Amino acid sequence: MIRVRMSAKDAHYGGNLVDGAHMVHLFGDVATELLILSDGDEGLFCAYDNIEFLAPVYAGDFIEAVGKITHMGNTSRKMEFEARKVIKPRPDISDSAADVLPEPIVVCRATGTCVVPKQCQRNTDNK
Repeated sequence: MIRVRMSAKDAHYGGNLVDGAHMVHLFGDVATELLILSDGDEGLFCAYDNIEFLAPVYAGDFIEAVGKITHMGNTSRKMEFEARKVIKPRPDISDSAADVLPEPIVVCRATGTCVVPKQCQRNTDNK
């Protein structure tokens, strides 16, 4: 899991809207961590099978990105990802006010495939 705050430099569009590509970048970091945990190697991201942008993300939002390996092939690793908004700013109250959301808002989901070449797999469970 990765949790980050979107900053003003992440905002790409009017109204401090953060572009969806930023969520995809977070999923890449989650995938790297999952591969290191499972194989002892960063591996390579091959392809996204599906990406759904479900809710807007704004500068000041805290986003939690999670993922899991759903299938382990000989060298391929299929994964599922989800990004959730967990804190949002409250500029209507003050410049520094924010609320922890009672329920996270799912802002993006994706599935994809990574590859770890056989010679790079260091954990004996996967050989």
